[in-house]
Amino acid sequence: MSLIRAKEYLKKYGLEDRIMEFEVSSATVEEAAKAINCKEEEIAKTLAFLVENKPILIVVAGDSKVDNSKYKEEFHTKAKMIQFEDVENLVGHAVGGVCPFGANENVDIYLDNSLKRFNAIYPACGSSNSAIKLTLDELEKIVDYKKWVDVCKKIIS
Repeated sequence: MSLIRAKEYLKKYGLEDRIMEFEVSSATVEEAAKAINCKEEEIAKTLAFLVENKPILIVVAGDSKVDNSKYKEEFHTKAKMIQFEDVENLVGHAVGGVCPFGANENVDIYLDNSLKRFNAIYPACGSSNSAIKLTLDELEKIVDYKKWVDVCKKIIS
């Protein structure tokens, strides 16, 4: 059902035909990178948190981790990920397919600066075996996001 929601959402932008569906799992960053044949950091993972009991999504680069102090500075609360069993109900997508496409209406979406170093990224599309390749411009145009944030630790290469 989540994949259908994502497809319907992407259809409004003429992008539904670009969704890739895999015979193997793409639920984790490592699995997605193998399925797509890209670098792990190019996977755009969508993390689900609660802020004042309201769900939010933050899209970050695959090799990024949330920096608790930066998160607290941005959202004025401690980073609290949504419990596994509550993600689908609160966000509209199950763990492994969480994405910014077709999420529940009450969910605020943020894009993290960790994505800005890539020309193209690969977010999931609502299922644990799907993804889409998007440029950052495309992502910005199709996602109704609140703003860009800087809540991840600096990447050391």
